[in-house]
Amino acid sequence: MSDWTLRLARPEDADHWPAIERAAAEMFRSDPDLVGMDFDETWETDELRGLIRKGHCLAAQLGERPIGFLASQPFSRELHVWEMSVHPDGQRKGIGAGLVRACLIDAANSGFKAVTLTTFRDVPWNGPFYARLGFEEVTALDAHARLASELALEADNGLPAERRCAMIKFLD
Repeated sequence: MSDWTLRLARPEDADHWPAIERAAAEMFRSDPDLVGMDFDETWETDELRGLIRKGHCLAAQLGERPIGFLASQPFSRELHVWEMSVHPDGQRKGIGAGLVRACLIDAANSGFKAVTLTTFRDVPWNGPFYARLGFEEVTALDAHARLASELALEADNGLPAERRCAMIKFLD
C-alpha cells in the first residue's frame, strides 16, 4: 500500500511546484555537460497556473505533502509534457511512473492521438525511463516541426543538443 496519491492539479498547486522542480533538478548538478546551467531557474507559478487551467496537469502528494507534478499542454491532437518532477524525498516510489501513466490515460480519454515530450536520451531517469513506459524517440524530426523547434530552443538555451531527444507515445 502506498501513501502517495495523484489527482488533477488545482491552481494553488502551482505555488509548490517550483520548489519541487528545483529539488529534482539537483540530480543534474553533477553532470559535467551541464556546468553553468541555472538549476534555480524554474517555471513561473503564473505560467504553471495557465497550464493547469487547460485541464491536463497532475499533482502528486505524499501524505498531505505536495511531492510531484506533471505539467502538460494540448497541441492540436497531441498532449505535450513540459515538465515532470518528483521531489527527491518521493523518488523511487513509483510516483513519476504514476504521473506519466495517469497522463496517458487522461490524454487517451480526452481524444489525443499522442503524448510528446523532450528529454535527455542518456540519463536513466529520463529517456530510458520514458522508453520503459512505451515512449519512442522521434527520429524523423523533419516530420514533426513543433518538436524540432523545441529541441532547437533548448539547445539555444544551453542544453547539450547531442544528448537531447524528442519522444512520443502514440495512443490507441
